[in-house]
Amino acid sequence: MYAWLTADGGDARSLSQRRRHRFAPRGTWLARIVQATLIAAALFMAAAQDARALSSKLVEPLASEDAEARTAALSALVASGDPLVARVIEALGDGRLYFEDGVGLLVEGDKAIVVDTGAAAPMPKGEAIVANNRLRAEVDAALAALKLGDPDPKVRLDAAKALSESAEAPQREALAKALEKSTDPALVPYLKVALARIDLADDDADKRIQAIRAFAGSDDPQVKSLLAERRKEESDAKVKLVIDETLAAIEAKMSRSEWVGRVLTGISLGSVLLLAALGLAITYGVMGVINMAHGELLMVGAYATYFTQGFFRAYLPQWVDWYVVAAVPVAFLAAAAVGLVIERTVIRFLYGRTLETLLATFGVSLLLSQAARTLFGAQNVELSNPSWMSGGLEISSTLVLPWNRIVIVIFAVSVLAVVALLLVRTNLGLYVRAVTQNRRMASCIGVPTGRTDAMAFGLGSGIAGLGGVALSQFSNVGPDMGQSYIVDSFMVVVLGGVGQLAGTVIASFGLGVVSKFLEGWTGAVIAKILVLVFIIIFIQRRPQGLFALKGRQADA
Repeated sequence: MYAWLTADGGDARSLSQRRRHRFAPRGTWLARIVQATLIAAALFMAAAQDARALSSKLVEPLASEDAEARTAALSALVASGDPLVARVIEALGDGRLYFEDGVGLLVEGDKAIVVDTGAAAPMPKGEAIVANNRLRAEVDAALAALKLGDPDPKVRLDAAKALSESAEAPQREALAKALEKSTDPALVPYLKVALARIDLADDDADKRIQAIRAFAGSDDPQVKSLLAERRKEESDAKVKLVIDETLAAIEAKMSRSEWVGRVLTGISLGSVLLLAALGLAITYGVMGVINMAHGELLMVGAYATYFTQGFFRAYLPQWVDWYVVAAVPVAFLAAAAVGLVIERTVIRFLYGRTLETLLATFGVSLLLSQAARTLFGAQNVELSNPSWMSGGLEISSTLVLPWNRIVIVIFAVSVLAVVALLLVRTNLGLYVRAVTQNRRMASCIGVPTGRTDAMAFGLGSGIAGLGGVALSQFSNVGPDMGQSYIVDSFMVVVLGGVGQLAGTVIASFGLGVVSKFLEGWTGAVIAKILVLVFIIIFIQRRPQGLFALKGRQADA
């Protein structure tokens, strides 16, 4: 049997051996299988760790003179996938990477880090690895590839934006791969522009034309300048024609963006004018008082916001981002209280005497300004926007609408809605409308005109305080801040119609938009003069404003 087994290439072991093997306990087999599995897993983990480890051995070729070895080492660094690799490559480009005594060192500030472990090390004594122009370009390309593959969407978007403005030929491969694999639609336009920027310098005219046409949807001034410069250097007539067509498309889009920007900025200005003029429209319409201290009531609201910010910083630092919300009722009550004091101590004795009221309230405005200088100093005080109001909404590359302006527009519309409900749905609103239309008749039917005057003046002053909250988020807060808006507020009230809420709204936003368009053509000073001349001519033709009063007072 033995000969037969060996002749056929079978098992040459003895029968007893084969029997012992055949009838071996199952635990032995299981142990061997588990042992083999553990060894395989250990080898796999070791291999994976070695593939992802950032080793000084990868840094060593970067210090050599062999260009190919340096390029290969840089590629190996990128492929390592280590979290420290981006910092190492940045250090290579900035001259902060060292290789001493067989160890790669990364210098950040006044400390050195071992690239293998990330542990601190003594500062290197030798010279840093020098990156020549070729290696520096490859470093930029490597960093671009790393950032475009970052798991954070914001990092990827910022990298794509930066590359769209400064992409160079060595980065083309990384850009093409990122565009091919990109699943984020926000990155695609920037990656296409970056590739087109590189291809614009290609020797092939067809590639240059394709790259130029990729810019047709852009409204970036830098793209326009880039194409204009390329137009001067271009020798191919066909390419020049495509450049001219693309420049025309870019200029048209930039013009549309500019118009949209002026409208949005005008609406933002109109919302501020609305908050400044809304309270004045109520007091002027009800009481017929020209309150020259109305601008200082805006100042009271702004300083109340400053006080609230200081309170939150001192006692509620974890909630400091919400100090503006808390400042709304504080500013309203502070300005309303000051307004009630002015009405009870000065204005109530001067009803029906317009010139005396104007002079008296002008004196009150001087007193309030001096009080602010005494309490807070003559210099502007510092207010910071909350984090949720910082930054802006990017509509295009040339148009960014700040979040604080957007919030102010929403705030102004909300205040307008509350005031409209107050005037329509409450007894105070009924009394205000009655006194506005005919004071004598309202008094005869039992309307408490004196108390209505006081409440209306307090309400108008409180609304001015809310305007101060809004102004504090984008304007300087100081003793003289209110004087900049008193004239504009009166222009809004007169143009809209005395006591007319709808007229005040239309006049505010209309003057805001018109002013911004005129400023773009003539400058701020000439624009303000032209607006004033327009209002004078309009009032000569229509003294009652956009909306005339209804009732017997209109005929008086």
